[in-house]
Amino acid sequence: MFTRQLYGSTCVVALIAGLASVPAFAQGTDAPAAKPQNVTPQTNTGLAEIVVTATRRDTDLQSTPVSVSAVDASLIAQAAPRDLGDIAAFVPNFSAATIANFNAASFAMRGVGQTSIIVYFEPPVAVLVDDFVVPSVQTQLLDTFDIAQVEVLRGPQGTLFGKNTTGGVVTVRTKRPVLNYLGFDARAEVGDFGQKKVQAALNVPIGDIAALRVVGGYEKSDGYYKNGACYGPVTGFVANKFEGAKGCLDGSRLGGKDVWQARAKLLIEPSSNFSALLQYEWIRDRSDVVPSVNENYLYTGTGAFVTDLLGLTDPGAKGTDPLKRAAYTGREDGLMYMNKGQRISVDGFYANLQYDTGIGTISSVTGYRFQRSRIPNSYAGATAVGNDGQLLSFFDASRDDNRKTWQQELRFASDLEGPFNFVAGGFYQRDKIDFCVAQLLGFLDLTSGPLPFGEWNNTPYMLCNAQRSKSRAVFFEGTLKLGEKLTLSAGGRYTWDNKTWLGRQQTFIPALGGGFDPSISIDHALDASVYKYPANVITLTDKWRQPTYRASISYQANDDLYLFGTYSHGYKGGGFNDQIGGFAAFGDDLNAFREAARATSPEKADSFEIGFKSEFLDNRVRLNATAFYVKYSDLQKQLNVPIEVNGQPNQVTLFVNAASADVKGLEIEASATPVEGLTLRGVLGYQDGKYKKYTAANAGYDLASAPLDRAPKWQWTADAVYSLPVSDNLKLTFNGNVAYTGRNLNTQAIDDPLGNTFLNARTLVNGSITLAETENKYYVRLVGKNLTDKRYRVGIQNVAGLWLNSQYGPPRYFGLEVGVSFGSEK
Repeated sequence: MFTRQLYGSTCVVALIAGLASVPAFAQGTDAPAAKPQNVTPQTNTGLAEIVVTATRRDTDLQSTPVSVSAVDASLIAQAAPRDLGDIAAFVPNFSAATIANFNAASFAMRGVGQTSIIVYFEPPVAVLVDDFVVPSVQTQLLDTFDIAQVEVLRGPQGTLFGKNTTGGVVTVRTKRPVLNYLGFDARAEVGDFGQKKVQAALNVPIGDIAALRVVGGYEKSDGYYKNGACYGPVTGFVANKFEGAKGCLDGSRLGGKDVWQARAKLLIEPSSNFSALLQYEWIRDRSDVVPSVNENYLYTGTGAFVTDLLGLTDPGAKGTDPLKRAAYTGREDGLMYMNKGQRISVDGFYANLQYDTGIGTISSVTGYRFQRSRIPNSYAGATAVGNDGQLLSFFDASRDDNRKTWQQELRFASDLEGPFNFVAGGFYQRDKIDFCVAQLLGFLDLTSGPLPFGEWNNTPYMLCNAQRSKSRAVFFEGTLKLGEKLTLSAGGRYTWDNKTWLGRQQTFIPALGGGFDPSISIDHALDASVYKYPANVITLTDKWRQPTYRASISYQANDDLYLFGTYSHGYKGGGFNDQIGGFAAFGDDLNAFREAARATSPEKADSFEIGFKSEFLDNRVRLNATAFYVKYSDLQKQLNVPIEVNGQPNQVTLFVNAASADVKGLEIEASATPVEGLTLRGVLGYQDGKYKKYTAANAGYDLASAPLDRAPKWQWTADAVYSLPVSDNLKLTFNGNVAYTGRNLNTQAIDDPLGNTFLNARTLVNGSITLAETENKYYVRLVGKNLTDKRYRVGIQNVAGLWLNSQYGPPRYFGLEVGVSFGSEK
């Protein structure tokens, strides 16, 4: 289931001149390779047509008036991406990382991105799988096996695509069952760090009107981190059994994968004008806890981190391999259950129905998804061993939630004779989340005396809340052709959002009932749910009524050149904060708690873009470019604000509308087939974003002077594939790519700009060599990832002066993959 500062203008010119980028893919290519459907094949004289569904109907990419990129199954196979995040390298101004401490997606486009794990936070970049909106970033890093198509739409969305967003949408199409066809696809991979992966898909016809496709896979690895940091001796403020504690951790492997997943898809087509695709999704992720690397040494501002003051900083950190100095307590008590790893389970049921009326197509998308997440972590990346052998949990926590999402969309796409056509419909989503965090705050044993409930290191401190939300919308978009070359489009959506939040301030288990009852006992964090223990729970409600709209004009100048301009206004809904109530910061003042817990307002964006799409030299070269300008207002920000509680340092996490910003940029995509067998691709993304204003209480400097979150100024990728025959029935294919992403801010400190944390610039080099049967019935592929063995951060955070920790991307990796694909028509 389940990344670079440009070195001068010469590189930009060389990249564009070298030609590379949008892979050729047709939307209908969702059948096994042995029986393709609706594909316009690449010929010796040109590139294949790319068909996309960015306007909710099949259109040629080269005549679609929006910024959309498409990634095809052949590129996915050759590039061997680990997950959906790796595909971002092939899309301009789309960057992917992870949220610090989690295997969760941090997707960003055009100056806005996801850096928070808050479960109620609506991401600025949405992910749709077969038109169902995946609500949780924890499960958006999808595995790429059995994916037929990935389309990335940049800029505000909402007129036609599910939930409203300000950054963009990633739409994923899985392969559909094929009628009258018996086929089997399978692949297996072994590689470094104990990597083992097996995946298979079976397509079975059922009579003449139905087919079943069953897809499954298992991934297992040991992880590329080592539990090898050395900490101490502890020099805490309060003498206790941890005073003088120290020690090196055991050097065991951390961060391994252990994931089972499957899909069962039943396609029923009783007539040429009706189809029903029914799916069941099943995921069981039991991967290791995500390791943390303490990197306090990166901070050069005034005031030491608490971990420094307590002697919990690895003295050998700077200059050593970060992958060898992760820290993990492995606590099983205190509701942590770390040795069980993260436990994420998904069960989803989906139905996609289509009926062709003769004057248009009615589409219905129905889905229900139940996700259960149990995600423990040693967040600070620091621990020590006490004099009695007990582990010190500086800050261990397990974020647990149950999430149920139900969605219904109904739309009609007309197919009228004449110059005017339209898409109209309605959308409904209901989401219910029950959330709790159990925390062990062991560092407080070193800074304060014991509790009446026990030691901080052994006494869970509970934070629980819940949310119920509904989103309803109606939408319409019309297209009018004025002659053979000029086309106008305009549309809008009106959305009704309602949310109800229930929460209480953090408390200890004996106080869950509102008093002091030591007989209360719970086995798991969600046993302390606000629904089970309603004492001191407050309830807040909010609602928003928002329009979004889009208009475009396009002009087909000639057969090879298409011009377009688009304006769109988008928003993403307001939201509550699952961390509010942290550390009982508001004492017994429930009114202050209610004020701090209130929802943010919606975040809004106004986007302007102009571009061209071109093909020339007998379709051997394709070059597309878009220039854009986006104005953001009421940007939603998560702020870690330092506070004192009983004279001791701590922090409270606030979620507020704090900023407005402008972003302008350029996106270029190119591809070419200069000679038979050789395909060159490349993308170039540039964005320049600045805050117009950024204000927050207790800020220690001008927050607007910082760069935008997750907005690298430059991104580029160059990719080449060369295939040649080596015998009558074998071919050899070489693939290589270089991908650069510039330095970008990940989290912003509120007190000191030197506390801001960044994902460092990096250039990754990947490649593969494939020996395959001519018709791809079987193959052997050698895969190399991160060939220069670059160390690069994929997540980093500074938590209000308490600690600074990071996660890193995989080091150099070699793997061997074998695959088979065969089938026959029935």
